[in-house]
Parts: sequence; structure tokens; C-alpha cells
Amino acid sequence: MAGKYYNLDSMLKPKSVAIIGASQSPEKVGHIIMQNYFNVGYSGYIYPVNVGGDDTILGRKAYKSVLDIKKPIDLAVIAIPAKFVPQALDECGKAKVKSVVIVSSGFSEVGDTALQEQIVSIAKKYGLPVLGPNCLGVMDLRSRVDTLFLPTFKIDKPSIGGVSFASQSGAVGSAVLDLISHENFGLSKFISYGNAAVIDEADILNYLAHDPDTKVIIFYIEGVKRGKEFIEVAKEATKLKPVIIIKGGITPAGTSAAHSHTASLAGSYAAYEAVFEQFGFIQAKSLDDMLYFAKIFEAQPLTTKKRVAIITNGGGVGVLAADSLYLNGLEMAELSEEAKKSLRKVMPPIVNMSMPMDMAGDADDKRFGAAIDVLSKDENVDALMIISLFQTPGADSRVAATIIKYGTENKKPIVVVSPGGNYAEVHNNMMESSGVPVYPSPEDAAKSLAALVKYSEYRERMGSLDAKDKNNKKSKRDNK
Repeated sequence: MAGKYYNLDSMLKPKSVAIIGASQSPEKVGHIIMQNYFNVGYSGYIYPVNVGGDDTILGRKAYKSVLDIKKPIDLAVIAIPAKFVPQALDECGKAKVKSVVIVSSGFSEVGDTALQEQIVSIAKKYGLPVLGPNCLGVMDLRSRVDTLFLPTFKIDKPSIGGVSFASQSGAVGSAVLDLISHENFGLSKFISYGNAAVIDEADILNYLAHDPDTKVIIFYIEGVKRGKEFIEVAKEATKLKPVIIIKGGITPAGTSAAHSHTASLAGSYAAYEAVFEQFGFIQAKSLDDMLYFAKIFEAQPLTTKKRVAIITNGGGVGVLAADSLYLNGLEMAELSEEAKKSLRKVMPPIVNMSMPMDMAGDADDKRFGAAIDVLSKDENVDALMIISLFQTPGADSRVAATIIKYGTENKKPIVVVSPGGNYAEVHNNMMESSGVPVYPSPEDAAKSLAALVKYSEYRERMGSLDAKDKNNKKSKRDNK
């Protein structure tokens, strides 16, 4: 533990892993975890531990205790019945294991606070970073660490990217991992922390805030254990990178459910919301919002400016987009005269040079390309919303390729709106896999752009406050 917060490197980047509860039986959690390490191509040492006396498990020599291994162990994953966990954890301490993940449940979430306190006491005795209990554990796509007891055929693993996701709920975590893969943006790390007996939200936020592989943090929380420390970390974390947060337990019913789920003290939502607002968290009200915000922050540049140009091949959707901008505190861009002149040269007479710019249902890749090229260079335009209805005659793979070209080269934020079925989805996947965020509705796109602008304003404000603080400190030194 460095200062107040645990360093999670040995947990997320271990060179050796002991799996306590490893088993030959495919239905056992320990078997699934060990098999997953092989499936993801983990290159470190794996030591199966099982008191049953098997000589080998999945082709690796088995041990009855971590004390029998006699080699350095960076991480131990405990997947055994709750009543046996304290003894196993104590043995980890004696063996000088560097970190522990306890996936076992049956602790304070079911009312057994005494058993959980045993874990806390043992962890303190040895200075052990312990994640859990009652969690899925960790996944790091770069180091190929995977303690999740989820069969690989049941969940799509995301590609490697810059978004790290921490979740108090394992069920929410596993579902969101699947959705991240579907939304086609990349994941860096996943941390499921359950009851937070030892390692808590403040430790995780502090670690991810300083992790060079994490560009964006998304967080599902039900409650915070150390409020003062969490706020202390939040002040610094949101100055470094976006933190998108969704809070479970915002109603009396949700608060009660949170307590029975992870023994979390969910607390007053108004108090949490005030903290989130003050320290620049991007608040999501739904899982969809959380994912939609994450993908714009991963792929698009920050901007404090609000003028959005709308390009569409369907007039009605353009009208809905205009409403969405207004309802989310954004502004419709007013094209410069120079941009209008350039557009008149390349657009057919039926296209009106005003916002939203309806290029008509027969708009093809050339029309899309010309419009994006001109508007992306217009100084009156801060961001672009491109509506591509792939149901129209002119929209096909060439339109998607054109959007990708500009979307990956442009210095201004670009979002795409593309509702539809299988044909649209194929092209949406093309664009998203290339780093262009695609949304099913103008409202979702506008909400995400508004989140980008709001956080950008916070960062700019904090930057100016930091500069003032430095100047004030310098003046005080000069006056001494």
C-alpha cells in the first residue's frame, strides 16, 4: 500500500498466479478461472492449488497449499467456500503472496459480517491488497490476466483499447463487458470489486487515474466506503481523464437492494450527485448512457465549444437532431458564407445551404464526402453530427468508408447517427471499429456530445484554477 491507496500492479500485471480452488471438474469456478487463463494466452506461471490431492490439474502440477509452492507468487485467486477463505488467506500472507482476489461469496452480503471481518483482519496483518470478496475479480487485456469465472463462449471479449471499467456488481460488470464488445470500442482493464472489504472505490479510482493504459474510466458504484479519500482522489482523477459514473441505489428500493447485494451503504443520492457534479464526474443515468459516453471520450477530441453542424440524408431525422441539440444545451452551427459558396459548387440545387443540411435521400459517398470536407474546415463549426440512413438508395459501404476517412482524420468531434437493422449494423460496425462513434438516435448522439463539452469545460476551468493556485503560491514565496 503506497500511502493511503493500494497499488494494484501485482494484481493486474502478475508474473505468477496461484488459483486456490482449481479443479478438474469443468463446472467448478476454479476450473473455469484456470481454463480462462489458458484461453486468453497468459504467459506467466500458473499454480493450481487444491486440498483434494490431485497430482495435476489441466496439465499443471497441483499443490495442497500456497505454502507448498516455494516460488514467488504475485497473485492468488481464491475460489473456495466462504468458511475456508480465512485459512487460505492467512496462508497467502505467510507465503508472501503480493495480492489476492477473493471471488467466493457468502460474507457480509448475506449477513456474515464476522467472517468478512476476519478477512479484513488477516489482510491488515500482512499488508495484503485483497479484492472482494463476492466479486469477479480482474481482467487486463494487455497482460492477459483473467480471473473472471465466466465461460469464454458465453461472453464476447472486447478488443484492446483505452477504456477501463470498474464495477461493484459482478453481474453488471459481465453484462457491460459483453455490451462494450458489441459497441466496438476497446477495453484496457476490468475490475469487479464486490464487497470492497479491503480494496475499495478510492483505491481503484486512484490506480486507474494514474494508469498509462487507461484513457477513460467508467465506474458502476452502489456506495462509497471512504468518502473523504474518494473525494481526495476524485479531485485529481478528473483533472487527468474523464470518469463516467453510474450510481446504483438512487431510490429507497434500490438502496435496499444494494445493501443485500454487496452490503453497500448506498447513502443519499443527493449527496453523491453533489460530489459528482463538483468534481467533474460524467454522470450516466443508464447503462446505455454509460457506454455511449465512453465511446465518444475514447475516440474524439475534447472541445468546450457547442456549435454543431448536422449533415443528413433524411429530413425528418435532421429535424429530430436539431431538437436534440437544443434540449441538451448545444447550438446549431451557422455556416460561414465561404462554406455556403463551396457547398453550392458541389451540391445539387435541391440541397438547401442551411442547418440541418438535408442532402436528400439519394445522397451518395461523394455528396457525404464533399459536405464533411467543407464543414469540418468551417471556423463556425465546432463538431459534426452525421446522419446516415443506410436504408436510402445512395447510402452503402462507400458512405461508411468516407465517414471513416474523415472521422479518423478530423480534429473536431464527429458523431454518427445510424438507426436500422442488419444492413445498417454491418456498416455501423465498420465505422465503430475504426474509432467513429455511432448512435442509434439523434438524442443519444447529442447527449454524448453534451457530456463531452461539459467535461471539457470542467477540465479547462480546473486548468485555470490550477494556474491561479500556482501563481498565488509563487507570489507568497516572492513576498517572504
